[in-house]
Amino acid sequence: MAGPAPVFAPPTVEPLRGAAMFLAAFALALSNFVVVLDITIANVSVPHISGSLAVSPSQGTWVITSYAVAEAICVPLTGWLAARFGAVRVFTLALLGFGLFSLLCGLSQSLEALIAFRVMQGLCGAPMMPMSQTLLLRIFPPHRASAALGLWAMTTVSAPIAGPILGGLISDNLSWHWIFFINLPIVALCATVAVQFIRRYETPTVSKPIDFVGLAMLVVWVGALQIMLDKGREEDWFASNLICTLGVVAAIGFVAFLIWELTERNPIVDLSVFRHRGFTVGVLTQATSYAAFFALVVLTPLFLQTNLDYTATVAGQAMGFMGVLAVFMSPVVAQMTTRFDVRGLICFGVVWLGLMAILRSRWTTDMGFFDIALPQFLQGFGMPFFFVGTTTLALGSVMPQETASAAGIQNFMRTLSGAFATSLSTTGWDYETKYAHAELAGRIHPAAAMMQQGLVGRVILDRMVTTEAVTLATNTVCLYCAAIFAFAACFIWLAPRPRPRVAPAAAPPANAAAEINREAAVAH
Repeated sequence: MAGPAPVFAPPTVEPLRGAAMFLAAFALALSNFVVVLDITIANVSVPHISGSLAVSPSQGTWVITSYAVAEAICVPLTGWLAARFGAVRVFTLALLGFGLFSLLCGLSQSLEALIAFRVMQGLCGAPMMPMSQTLLLRIFPPHRASAALGLWAMTTVSAPIAGPILGGLISDNLSWHWIFFINLPIVALCATVAVQFIRRYETPTVSKPIDFVGLAMLVVWVGALQIMLDKGREEDWFASNLICTLGVVAAIGFVAFLIWELTERNPIVDLSVFRHRGFTVGVLTQATSYAAFFALVVLTPLFLQTNLDYTATVAGQAMGFMGVLAVFMSPVVAQMTTRFDVRGLICFGVVWLGLMAILRSRWTTDMGFFDIALPQFLQGFGMPFFFVGTTTLALGSVMPQETASAAGIQNFMRTLSGAFATSLSTTGWDYETKYAHAELAGRIHPAAAMMQQGLVGRVILDRMVTTEAVTLATNTVCLYCAAIFAFAACFIWLAPRPRPRVAPAAAPPANAAAEINREAAVAH
């Protein structure tokens, strides 16, 4: 999910009314929906993609991580792009680019081409999320700002739910290529409405220098780290010169990036927002918890399809239950953040996710669909407490004029943590599977009748052992994730007690000076 949008000057154009407002809001919300959808729609399609392109399932997960990393890298640029070229122009061009590269992803005939186009798709999709929220706040009247933010939040929560369901149905009944082709009519509709109703809300532009050195360092260290995580298992980790080199490049690049950004006059990432303890704790809690959350989102459909022989459709349906309660609870939790200590709400949400991870750690190979779907369904209850709460705490802890930088860093860290979690969890899953297989093989004493069947008996036995080993490995990873949730639930209490703040993501009102001073006092 993306965080709130950059803050721009108050609109001078009258808000839309009636049907025009409905159409424009629908198009903006739908554009945000399709970008978030593409993060999870490929999850259940990984076995289909890897089989079609003749690569391993672990290599197939690069389709997920490449999109996420590209999105993470581009998010910090959103504020600069909007200020330099205008919010509407950036949104429209990003939308068209997203559609173009969706088409090229669907036409890809090799893993290399698919990853390259997914990177470009992620680069185009990154500005669309905050820009859609910015434009929603401009087309709605000021007294309806909460409705605009609620609509945007609903699409952000519901898209990860629809992703696995649509991905499964499409992969089983058509082909994996169509998980990208379905973006095209949505892009065409949103672009048409944007040109018709939204272009009048273009924001002023200013000539702002871009920190090319900082951007290059960001790309280098993030790229090196992600490649190291993706290829580490194949290359036997630090026994490989390639992995060692990538590790050194990532470490040096990260340190150099920090030094440069802290001393640059116009940094690509404004790290000064970390001086706010509430922001720092909120963002780190969100990134840590999201890593554990996303690891389970990636591993569950892989486990169901590769180990329990579920189809992509059924795996997607099982995952889809996750969003039923999340959709209903999102507006409720948004109201609760104005009445209760948000740290307590976050702690409850993270603990709830941890309990669901523990519930998953009791899975067996003979469980039914209900046993799989129940944790997904119950998990949805706690998701809004975590997502809405951490966003409210982080962005409510900074100065109003720092919201753009804070939102960019929050999106960057959350998206990057999801990409890293994908690589680390699949690596850990493979390691735990091999360990459990070795342990089980040493303890099994097969019946003489099975061994008398010769090779066939040994194959059947190995299949049984492998199935149980994968299940045990999945349960172990779930326990690791539960431990991460427990840590995050404790860590959140390092944040100072926040005071209520009205619409932290909204743009400053027209009578700005006194209001900004009041908001600044509340933030501190």
